Amino acid sequence: MADVVLNGDGLTIERLVDVARNGAKVSLHPDAEARILECRAMLERKIQAGEIMYGVNTGIGEFSEVVLDDDQIKDFQKYLIYNHAAGIGDPAPIEYVRGAMVGRCNVLAHGNSGNRLVIVQTLIEMLNKGVTPFVCQKGSVGACGDLAPMSQIALLMLGEGKAYYKGELLDGAEALQRAGIEVPGLEARDGLATINGSNVLTAMSAIFLYDAMNWLKQTEIACAMSLEALKANMRPYTPLLHEIRGFSGAIRTARAILKLVAGGDLAEGRVECKVQDAYSMRSSPQVIGAAHDALAYARSQVEIELNGVGDNPVFFPDRDIQISGANFQGSPVSLPMDMAGAAITMVSVLSERRMNRLNHPALNVGLHAFLTKGAGMFSGLMLSQYTADMLIVEQRILSMPASIQSIPAAADQEDFVSMGMNTAIKNMQILDNAYGILGIEMMAASQALDLRDYKFGKGVQKAKEVVRRHVDFLEIDRPLYPDHTAMKELVKSCELLDEVEREIGPLD
Repeated sequence: MADVVLNGDGLTIERLVDVARNGAKVSLHPDAEARILECRAMLERKIQAGEIMYGVNTGIGEFSEVVLDDDQIKDFQKYLIYNHAAGIGDPAPIEYVRGAMVGRCNVLAHGNSGNRLVIVQTLIEMLNKGVTPFVCQKGSVGACGDLAPMSQIALLMLGEGKAYYKGELLDGAEALQRAGIEVPGLEARDGLATINGSNVLTAMSAIFLYDAMNWLKQTEIACAMSLEALKANMRPYTPLLHEIRGFSGAIRTARAILKLVAGGDLAEGRVECKVQDAYSMRSSPQVIGAAHDALAYARSQVEIELNGVGDNPVFFPDRDIQISGANFQGSPVSLPMDMAGAAITMVSVLSERRMNRLNHPALNVGLHAFLTKGAGMFSGLMLSQYTADMLIVEQRILSMPASIQSIPAAADQEDFVSMGMNTAIKNMQILDNAYGILGIEMMAASQALDLRDYKFGKGVQKAKEVVRRHVDFLEIDRPLYPDHTAMKELVKSCELLDEVEREIGPLD
């Protein structure tokens, strides 16, 4: 795991996850330091000249027309952070906060925000020494950025708020003191520069996309397992069919599924199959592929945001100007991320439909009803479908776009907001349910494969072996909630994905 050097560009979702989740060290590129110092010098000249600048020597929001005197400029930053630290409820996970911090540092690395260099250096020192501010997850409307949660991060710049350090939740000053980090304080512009971007929702979106892409690969594994168990006609997975249409996601998924079943009797034509299967089987490349394409677009937008200047105002030292605008607006991220969440729900519905076919005695091509040998006395996996259905209905409710839900605020000065934090929060819930739904399909597919007597593809066989290390064959009925939970955790851990890819190579 390489160190992450911040220079305002090149921050991918993988690098963000390395810092946020895996503790990769962060540093600031010397070019970024020079740009920050140059921009700060320009800002201080403009303050001395009495130039009116939003959020520097004016109030904010509806109070943007109120001009501050020299004595008020410094204290204003403190009161700005106090007022905006207005979230509520449970803390955001540490990885979300760390992701927001590294994202914000990369914004400031451009040298267009006017903050002092020490602000970025302190945030980086906190990342490297494991001081993570306590941040309420709820409270942001996604414009002017994630003001409420980012303000709880900024409280640490004053030696206030709370923070986690070595597993303890401490007062901010104590956490910094134990880690050997000096309190930088907030001077003109520092507070607003620390908070005025959609960094929390963007970090959450980056983490979601990283995990969702791994989940999508596992949907291809589950699909291949079910196809083998259902004696599917594999001709609809021929890459030529998808190449002639042109969608890259469908081409990718068709190839991945063929790779998973390669070497088995079904792929080699030794198992009799229908001329044409149901949509939930033969359209899997088109549906899973569409989700791949949606996530690829969302990734492109998230990485633009991670490497852009999301701030207000924005300073241009080479032109000696500052422009007040709305580069904090979260809509460029929240709109594609709404689509990304809906894509996960869509593929989950497809997974449940295949699981239904495995259970259904009229549809499962000779398998036992509900995959049990003792139908009547035993119910097999009948209730597993109920659980998957409940999770899907919740996903469907959560798939309503948040990006169209704006509620005006700040006396209608901020009369359109992105609600991107709602998107980020609900996407995490959608994905959490998706782990369970896919785990249930894999469990059902493994049960069905154990009832078949032909050779499976190498990838499918390895997947079934991994499932069997966590969940036993259902010979007679038993409480299934431990199995469902174990399968959910198996999918979430990516253990099965890692082992399958070691066996047959990458699914990309």
